[in-house]
Amino acid sequence: MKKFYVTTAIPYVNAPPHIGFALEIIQADVLARYHRLRGDETFFLTGVDEHGVKLYDTAKEANMDTQAYADVYAEKFKALKGVLNLSNDDFVRTTSDRHKKGAKKLWTKMFEKGDIYKGSYKGNYCVGCEAFVLDKDLDENGFCPNHKKKPIVLEEENYFFKLSKYSKQISEAIKKDEMRVVPESRKNEILNLIESGFNDVSFSRPKNVLPWGIDVPNDDTQVMYVWCDALTNYITGLGYGSDDETLFEKFWPVSAHIIGKDILRFHAGVWIGMLLSAGIPLPEAVYVHGFVTSEGQKMSKSLGNVVDPLVYVEKYGVDSLRYFLMKEIPTTDDGDFSHKRFVEIFNSELANNLGNLVNRVVMMTERYLGGKVSVNPNHKEFGEKVSEFVKNYELAVEKFDLKTALENMIYLVDFGNKYIDEKKPWTIAKEGKNQDVANVLYNLLELLRIVAFLVLPVMPKTGEKILLQLGFSNFEKLRFEKEWGGLREGSLVKKEDSLFPRLEE
Repeated sequence: MKKFYVTTAIPYVNAPPHIGFALEIIQADVLARYHRLRGDETFFLTGVDEHGVKLYDTAKEANMDTQAYADVYAEKFKALKGVLNLSNDDFVRTTSDRHKKGAKKLWTKMFEKGDIYKGSYKGNYCVGCEAFVLDKDLDENGFCPNHKKKPIVLEEENYFFKLSKYSKQISEAIKKDEMRVVPESRKNEILNLIESGFNDVSFSRPKNVLPWGIDVPNDDTQVMYVWCDALTNYITGLGYGSDDETLFEKFWPVSAHIIGKDILRFHAGVWIGMLLSAGIPLPEAVYVHGFVTSEGQKMSKSLGNVVDPLVYVEKYGVDSLRYFLMKEIPTTDDGDFSHKRFVEIFNSELANNLGNLVNRVVMMTERYLGGKVSVNPNHKEFGEKVSEFVKNYELAVEKFDLKTALENMIYLVDFGNKYIDEKKPWTIAKEGKNQDVANVLYNLLELLRIVAFLVLPVMPKTGEKILLQLGFSNFEKLRFEKEWGGLREGSLVKKEDSLFPRLEE
C-alpha cells in the first residue's frame, strides 16, 4: 500500500481565515481525498502558528492575554474542518506541549551538529513577514513588497542557523528533482535565489524583546524565531520528539507541502537546510499556489473587498465554493474571485451540466427500466472513451493541476449529455427497442458512476449524492473502481432532489 502525506502552511492566528487560505487547505484536502479513494494510506495535516511578534503585539493592542487571544482564533481555523468539509487527520498548534517538545529536539540536533551559533545582527525587520528583509528586496519606497510597510531596523544578539552551509545541497536536490518544486516557474525562482546567495538566518529573539515563543534549549534568555518554530510543525504533527514516533517513521518524508508563493524561500530553502542539518529526509515535493484577488483587485480591508469563504458556504453550499476555487483559480498561479463569475459557473457547469446529466439519466432509468440496472455486454468502445477522460484527470492531479483535472471531469459530463442527445433513448423506447434502451442507459449510468468518483475529492457531498442515487452506500470504505462495469445487474437506481438548483442572481 502506498503512503501519502500532505500538509498546508500554518497561518498566523491574528485574524480570521480568508479565501486565500481556504484555497490552500481545500487543495490539500482534494489531494488527500483523491489518494484515499485510490487506497493509499493517507495523512493530512494542518494547523496554526501562534508565536511571534505579530501575535504578541496584536494581543496587547486588544488588551488580552496572548494565549487567550491565540485560543480564540485557533478555534476559528480548527472549525474550518466542518465549515469547508475537510478531512484533515490532525491539527497542530505551535503552543502545544507536543510541538514544543519536537521543536526543541530538532533545535538540539542542529546545535549539536554545530549549525547554530550566536552572533549580532542588524537589519530590516518586517513584522508582517516575521522576517529580516534585505535592502535589495525592498520596493522603490523602501517598503516590504508583500505588506507595503517600511520595515523597522533591529540590532540584536541572536542565534543563527548556517543556511549558507547547505546552499549547494539544496540547489542540487531541487535541480535533480529529488525534491520537486511545482510549478517550474517557482523552481526557477528558488534556484535563482540560491544562486544569488543564501545567507545564514536569524533563528532566535531575545526574551526581553519577545517573551512569547518556545525557549531555546541551550539558552533560557532567548526564544526560537518564528520560522524555526513554525516549520517544525510538519514533523511534530507526526509525533516527532514524542515518546511515540510511529507516525513520523511511517509517513515522513512528506509527499507534498502545499504553500503560497510568498513563503517559497522558507519552505524550499530554510526548511530544507534544517532537515539536512538534522539528518532528516527531504520532502518529496513543494507545491506552490498563487494569490486570490477579488473582482480584479488585491484584497484589502480598506477597500472592503475581502472575500469571506464562510459567507459563500452559508449562502451557496460548501461544494460550490470548493468547486469554484479548484476549477476557476489556476492551481499554481494567481486567480480572481468574482461573484458574477461564481454565479455563472454555478449555473452553467454545476446546475445545467452536471446536475442536469444526473437528473436525466436517473429519471430515464426509473421510467424505462423501473429503476433497475441492466448490464450492457457491448460497452467496450464507450468505456474506452470514458477511460481517456479518467486518465487525463489522474495525470493532471498527479501534476498538481487541479483546474485541468476538473476541466476533464466537465468534458466527461459534456460527453454524457451529448451521448443522450445523440442516442435519444426516449425515441428508442417508443420504437419498442427495450434492450437498446437498457444498453444506452447502462453506459450512461456507468459514466455517472465514474463522474461521481472524479467529483468526490472536490465536492464530497455531491459525489456521495450521485452515488446514493446509483445505489451505493458505506462511503467511508469506498474505493475508486475505475474499470468499466462497476454497476451490477439489478442494482436499484433512485431519483433524489436536484443537486444544484439554478441561482437567479
